[in-house]
Amino acid sequence: MKRVQYFQKLTSLVVLLLIAASCNSFLDKPAENKSFTGATDYTITGNMIQPLIGVYAEFNAIAWENYPLISVRGDDVNAGGLGDQQDFAETDKYTYNKDYWMYNSVWQNFYSNIFTAHSAMDQIKLYKAHADNPALADQYIAEVKVIRAWWLFNISRVWGSVLIPTSSDPSELLVAKLSTKNEVMKHISDQMDEAIAALPALHPNERSDIRGGVTKYTALAIKALANLELKNYQAVADATSQIIASGKFVLETSFYDLFKLKGKLNKENVLEMQYSDFGKGSGDNFSYLYAFFGPQGWTPKVTGAGDGWGFFEPSLKYIKFMLDRGETTRLETSIIFTNRGISELKKDAKYANLPSWVTNTTRSGDKFNDYARAMFASGKHYLPSDQLTPGRTDYGTNKNFTCIRYAEILLMYAEALTQGASGSSLTAVAAVNSVRARAGLSQLSSVTNAQVMDEKFAELAMEWGTRYYDMIRLGKYSELSYDGRTFTEDKLYLPYPQNQVDLLPPLKLK
Repeated sequence: MKRVQYFQKLTSLVVLLLIAASCNSFLDKPAENKSFTGATDYTITGNMIQPLIGVYAEFNAIAWENYPLISVRGDDVNAGGLGDQQDFAETDKYTYNKDYWMYNSVWQNFYSNIFTAHSAMDQIKLYKAHADNPALADQYIAEVKVIRAWWLFNISRVWGSVLIPTSSDPSELLVAKLSTKNEVMKHISDQMDEAIAALPALHPNERSDIRGGVTKYTALAIKALANLELKNYQAVADATSQIIASGKFVLETSFYDLFKLKGKLNKENVLEMQYSDFGKGSGDNFSYLYAFFGPQGWTPKVTGAGDGWGFFEPSLKYIKFMLDRGETTRLETSIIFTNRGISELKKDAKYANLPSWVTNTTRSGDKFNDYARAMFASGKHYLPSDQLTPGRTDYGTNKNFTCIRYAEILLMYAEALTQGASGSSLTAVAAVNSVRARAGLSQLSSVTNAQVMDEKFAELAMEWGTRYYDMIRLGKYSELSYDGRTFTEDKLYLPYPQNQVDLLPPLKLK
């Protein structure tokens, strides 16, 4: 019997690479990294799924700081102020501190995950040698490749040129070549081409073995995202066309409910992180730390429901943009108002008379009181208190976290067509109008690229930094200079964390 261990080759330097930064408060405490040890008998092929399950566990156990750092820049969202995370607020203003703990932690978290993925693929290959169904091993490896690609995609969006691991040996980072963002995106696209044929042509919620797991369409979506960064619009159109033509995905009728419990494994979701309290008011509870997005003070409909930290705030620019468009459905869902925020809006004579539905009480009956760090909260990261399992009080707990939605697929497809690509499913107008119809907006007779980008702004605000990365990809830097911020081209990417520069020679050459 052949026996190996996960991460057997870890060196003392790489152990340092994966040590979380030392911080003083709970908010400053990054998530712990995990490694796996123990002998494995690869002739017991019924256990072949276990390394894959481990990768899904890492995917769902995303460190809370990853998403805020990826998403805080852009004219759709602001960092909440007056807190103890000044460098987070400064990042939102394009003032970067290479020594900030969050930069180092997010880098470590993603690279640790990627090496977990490579180790899992190594393990599955060892099982494959004994498997009666080697095609199943190929599917598992393909699933790991897709999740690995998601992690690498986000690293490169944040830092631009990064290191591409090719094995489960972390010491390769010491000598790896620094790859440009375009090279990373091409690598991801090629990896998805390898994965697609081995994956089931199902909606993620149709899988019976791993409900909500990766499918062919997840790989196509990540391929489309990578090629969008490359401005390879025909490849974007080709990949999104296959998703649209599959008929597996539909827009959730209620935009509001999409971001609540009804959104779990919804037909609109292409990729999501899954959480559960197992329907019980106490005991095990697996959840994302939504407190980051919650208000510092509220009067919940369900007494005792916990509030949050107030570190994530939709921007006034976005709110005014939506009001100017006559948005109701998406604005009410995306933005939670406080009275202080409403008063701030009314200081602008153009918005002195707001619609009656603009109130500090959500349609679910939760009242958001004024609090110091922000004037608005994100409705996309809010779970009504009456949807909490009785007995649970943590803000947002039991809510899934969506990564890619069908609405984004439709809008990427339309964007590609308005950039000159040809499509094999819908017209660009039809794709945009389907998203607008759900939002209760009038139908367009034609659509320009500028209109598509406005639709993406309206639909995808506060989701994975999409607006910021769209604007830098298109060179629309003036949009990012708002509310006293000044964006310049040298601010496209975060600086490499100083801890990593000190450890990894390739980063010193940049």
